[in-house]
Amino acid sequence: MRVHIVAVGRLRAGPELDLINDYLTRFDRTGRALALGPAQVIEVEDKKGGGMASEAALLEKAIPNGSLVCIMDERGKVMTSPAFAEQLGNWRDQGRQDLAFVIGGADGLDKAFRARADAALSFGKMVWPHMLVRVMLSEQLYRAASILSGGPYHRA
Repeated sequence: MRVHIVAVGRLRAGPELDLINDYLTRFDRTGRALALGPAQVIEVEDKKGGGMASEAALLEKAIPNGSLVCIMDERGKVMTSPAFAEQLGNWRDQGRQDLAFVIGGADGLDKAFRARADAALSFGKMVWPHMLVRVMLSEQLYRAASILSGGPYHRA
């Protein structure tokens, strides 16, 4: 199952990008034997300043057809890392070819776009900068693959 992190905004070179690349490389290596991956980041940018509705249209175009869509939203489900790993495995076992995690811009995701999502995930009740959400999601993807493979990375 291919994994896509579809996000509003461009991430410039720096520590966040380095962390994302490191965790997604680890995810790809660990997940390959589990039929997970590869993972990629797809960025969209609303250069015309059309707001959340315009961002939603760009996100829709960027998400591969037939993808299961999981939005990152503070109203989403809060999960433990083992529960997230189990969910990832369940989505894979349902035969989905693509899974898209969607991260909105500074104002969040358009209400209509949120309503059409298959799932919503939250990293807690706090609002996180979208660049850090990318890092945390990348790390949790690697952690999930490690848990599913029985690797030593996750110590609970």
